Amino acid sequence: MTKTSNLKTWGALFGFALLISCSRGDKPEEVTRNHSLDATTTKAVLKNKEEELTLAGKVEYNPDKIIKYVPLTTGIVDRVYFSTGDKVTAGQRLFDLRSTELSSWQAEEISLQAEVKIAERELKAAQTLFGDNMLSERELLEAQAKISQSRAGLKRIQTDMSFYQYNAGSNTFSVVAPMSGYIVERNISSGSTLSGDGEPAFTIADLSSVWIIANVYAKDLVAVREGMDAEIELLSYPDKTFNGKIDHLSNVFDKDERILKARILMDNKDLFFKPEMSAVIRIKNRSDEQMVAVPSEALVFDNNRYYVVIDKAKDEFEVREVKLHSRVNGTTYIESGLIEGENIVIKNQLLVYAQIR
Repeated sequence: MTKTSNLKTWGALFGFALLISCSRGDKPEEVTRNHSLDATTTKAVLKNKEEELTLAGKVEYNPDKIIKYVPLTTGIVDRVYFSTGDKVTAGQRLFDLRSTELSSWQAEEISLQAEVKIAERELKAAQTLFGDNMLSERELLEAQAKISQSRAGLKRIQTDMSFYQYNAGSNTFSVVAPMSGYIVERNISSGSTLSGDGEPAFTIADLSSVWIIANVYAKDLVAVREGMDAEIELLSYPDKTFNGKIDHLSNVFDKDERILKARILMDNKDLFFKPEMSAVIRIKNRSDEQMVAVPSEALVFDNNRYYVVIDKAKDEFEVREVKLHSRVNGTTYIESGLIEGENIVIKNQLLVYAQIR
């Protein structure tokens, strides 16, 4: 018998068996194995149920690593050395300023330095006289208080002046970066007038770490808690997945959006995350409840129902309808229709299904 006639014979036998089954009113569920198919199987297993929740969110600055520079004094901007987006280091000159107020502070600093030196000499003399019983304790305490007061005044003015460097040649003061980072906002230009009650002249952010803020609606609150692992996806990098943890969940609903904010602190040394980027956050909730689970690739979807092909015995397959509970990361949890330990076909199941159905 030729190969062609052999195939025709098999087809006729299959059609005849199908006709008999249908005439009995039964749904055909089993078929003799076709040995030409490599029907790879795996066992249905009991697994702790996992649920995946997808949340929308965005990247925000880490507020612990951002400085908004509000001028402490008035003046006129002489020259600006930076643009928005520039990387700067602590102590780097950002712009030059002409300010009579700063000139007064500088003079006060010089005066206080001299005052501290005089107070130090007076205290040293008072301590000597006190040791020789030539000075009362009250006078010694007064000398100590005087030097403490002078030093406090000098420290205050030096702290205020630490943001400025005096340029003797141009009689201007340079404002220097208080920290290293990136200029994310600039509100000045040459000729601008600065005042102590104005808007920030510039904003510097250290982007080595950022916050991912996820929006949690009331209906999802039961599935979200601090310490949960999270996977973050950015529209700008569709092929990358970033891993983090929810380190804080707000207890107060946003009055406008009616959502809670979940915070994920992310390392950002490679600068993948840019503030205001949209993000998709996926969190997984693993429970103690066990359910029968199979690889999602084993499912056959037909006529709005789900089926699996079961390897019943050496030469028999069975098609069985199953009811799904959920799917997470390539695993499907089965609510009904399948029991633990049954062999499920995960390769060529569509071909077997087509033969049986």
